[in-house]
Amino acid sequence: MSETRAQAYAARLGRVLDYIEAHLDENLDLEQLSQVANFSKFHFHRQFADFVGASVGRYVLLLRLRRASYQLAFNRKVKVIDIALEAGFESPESFSRAFRNVFGKSPSAFRKAPDWVSWHERYRFRIPERTRNMQVEIVNFTPTAVAVYEHRGPAERVNESVGQFIAWRQQSGLSPKERSRTFGIAYDNPDTTPPDQFRFDIAGEVQAEVPPNAQGVVTKHIPGGRCARVRHVGSHTRIGESIYPLYREWLPASGEELRDFPLYFQYLNLLPQTAEADLLTDIYLPLK
Repeated sequence: MSETRAQAYAARLGRVLDYIEAHLDENLDLEQLSQVANFSKFHFHRQFADFVGASVGRYVLLLRLRRASYQLAFNRKVKVIDIALEAGFESPESFSRAFRNVFGKSPSAFRKAPDWVSWHERYRFRIPERTRNMQVEIVNFTPTAVAVYEHRGPAERVNESVGQFIAWRQQSGLSPKERSRTFGIAYDNPDTTPPDQFRFDIAGEVQAEVPPNAQGVVTKHIPGGRCARVRHVGSHTRIGESIYPLYREWLPASGEELRDFPLYFQYLNLLPQTAEADLLTDIYLPLK
């Protein structure tokens, strides 16, 4: 298969993945999804499994349970029965059975003690990097004080650190998510950094110094200056599809040089209130 044909093939299956993410609340059957890709329904199941590394049914189930996992861990006021119904299950019992079969523990047990490392193992699909149309703009970012929870260690445990930051945010009231911008500062590439050396800051905008606290949140500053900005639409798990072209294609052709500050993200909306397909994240690449 030529490179051009392979890219077209991947693009058609990519449309299916986008469609699944955007229609998780609906009934998704093979014939419908095969039409989205314009593939024969008789072969689509095998084509999808070969591309993703999981059957269509398994992939859809995992995405629905991923959304449910975020609700359980980060929105504890929502009842398990409501999460089950939102995930498309007819009863809490069928939801609990499916959740336990996939993650090895009940939804209630996961809510009390999420095991994010083993959770991540269920989401190691073999989906190739998907091509995105990038619209890069040069902007001037205003210096911003932020409260930071420093994640240090495997990327698979970032959600544990997110939980700590959320707890600080709720207890302190100093960076309410409704009125304060939320950021992530990516010091390292998780694809190339040893797990024990990976660094990532979870941050929220603040107006004053952060006092000592139980979570260990500290004050830092995102410096002002010129940045290349590109907007990523969709799941945070695929944000690399917007980052890599920025470095690999846009930067060499732009003639720009990088400033001595890491790549950072501004999360314009957040899980679990927002469906993954509707997530908006601005990626900032600091420039001289």
